[in-house]
Amino acid sequence: MILEVIATNVKDAIDAEKFGANRLELVTGMMEGGLTPSYSTIKHVVQNVSIPVHVMIRPQSKSFIYDKYDEAVILKDIEICKELGAAGVVFGALNTDNTINEDLLVKVIQKVEGMNITFHRAIDESNDIVNSLNTLLKYPEVTHILTSGGKDSAIEGQGTINEMIKLAKNTELKIVAGSGLSIENVSNFIDSTFVEEIHFGSGVRKNHSSIEEIDENLMRNLINIIKNS
Repeated sequence: MILEVIATNVKDAIDAEKFGANRLELVTGMMEGGLTPSYSTIKHVVQNVSIPVHVMIRPQSKSFIYDKYDEAVILKDIEICKELGAAGVVFGALNTDNTINEDLLVKVIQKVEGMNITFHRAIDESNDIVNSLNTLLKYPEVTHILTSGGKDSAIEGQGTINEMIKLAKNTELKIVAGSGLSIENVSNFIDSTFVEEIHFGSGVRKNHSSIEEIDENLMRNLINIIKNS
């Protein structure tokens, strides 16, 4: 089981690794669903941890539909992430009809040059998640999909997540389940979906708050639950 934890700063990143995370999703603006962090933050996080760092590439939070100015920012941010040593980027874009924006995805693929690509929860706002998954399967450069199964939480969307995992079973694409997972519900969720990668944000923070620090006890408990699932 791969445990991906959201980090918003260098201390978060160090703590998450120390407490057992396998991978980081590095963001700012966690309450807005995650935005691209500063270059200095990316640099210092990469320098201070040994686990993979996947950086959120999202220039604004109003939608997943991007204009030409957003696209220019996205592509430049990816170049800089590569220069700074990030292992991957977390990206997602839709067309106005809520289909996958393949034109921008191709441009992103051309920029990553070996970094992992996680297509994030933009897929949950697409017009058909299964069709969107099939679209992304055309691009082997997309290594992960972060999803809540089209619902507000992965618990509500676990039926769709299970279907997505089955569709991606014989491919290199990994389905990462996130949103609404907690110490209390994750064991049953893993057993029900057979998911191999999970994503935690506020669920491992003090008071379950996105603005507080990562809680060592919650992380330790989560690791134990995962090991026994």
